[in-house]
Amino acid sequence: MRDAPSSGWQDARLHVVTGKGGTGKTTVAAAMALTLASGGRRTLLIEVEGRQGIAQLFDVPPLPYQERKIAVPPDGGEVRALAVDAEEALLEYLEMFYRLGGAGRMLKRLGAIDFATTIAPGLRDVLLTGKVKEAVTRTDKSHRVYDAVVLDAPPTGRIGRFLNVTAEVAGLAKVGPIKSQSEGVAALLRSPMTAVHVVTVLEDMPVQETIDAIGELEELDLPVGTVIVNMTRPPLLAGAKLTQAGLSRGLAAAGLPHDRATVTGLLSEARDQQSRLAQEGRLREELDEVGRPILELPFLADGVGLSGLFTLADALADQGVHGH
Repeated sequence: MRDAPSSGWQDARLHVVTGKGGTGKTTVAAAMALTLASGGRRTLLIEVEGRQGIAQLFDVPPLPYQERKIAVPPDGGEVRALAVDAEEALLEYLEMFYRLGGAGRMLKRLGAIDFATTIAPGLRDVLLTGKVKEAVTRTDKSHRVYDAVVLDAPPTGRIGRFLNVTAEVAGLAKVGPIKSQSEGVAALLRSPMTAVHVVTVLEDMPVQETIDAIGELEELDLPVGTVIVNMTRPPLLAGAKLTQAGLSRGLAAAGLPHDRATVTGLLSEARDQQSRLAQEGRLREELDEVGRPILELPFLADGVGLSGLFTLADALADQGVHGH
């Protein structure tokens, strides 16, 4: 495992977590929120895709459009969670800037909100990211409400468009609250307060998609944080010289069956394992060439429950991830 530069975690207050589907980005985002909350801090974990993945991970009821406490780290602090709904965010936005009140609810009943976000998809992302910005910058009696906000963001294939909100709404509004809102979100996302972390596993397609996503984020001038390699396993048999005779002797010494069929089968499996390790080594080298800090999280044989999330949170803390 490798240490993450402490400055990256000290400066950022918004941690955006993306990754190819199947890499465990929601799990990593949840573990990160636990890590950043330790020591008496308060974090907010946000999802924007309507999947209720956070509720499933923490074994709590589906999240409403309301911040709820879902976990407490062993040494204090708390994690709250929020599932951002584009319709509710638009109603909140209309009330904030136009004081529509009940008229906004009427628009929802008439289907006007669905219509607006369908004909202008970029507006949906502005609403979602706008709610994230509000949480990051919210204060109470001159103190930040949240020490850190972790966003379980869309996957790598859509992350650039999702975060590049200024370009998405350029044709929607030249002046007014929508333009100001998108510019405020864009300023936050391109500031040192934000870090975009990319989750991957050591397989060809996820690694390539990670490299492509980092290139896209850099072109958009969005701050890339760390690459998080999830579901890693100990490098068993790495460098071992395996022969049929040697394996047979070892099995016999251990009092285990060492007939030809058993030895041949085990030798084939062992060589497959060594081949996989060689491929993972090559993929690690490709990730190293990206030039970003790399963190590694272990594969959890018993699955990801709440105890598993704490295990992953501890692994992140051991590699230098901490709040401020």
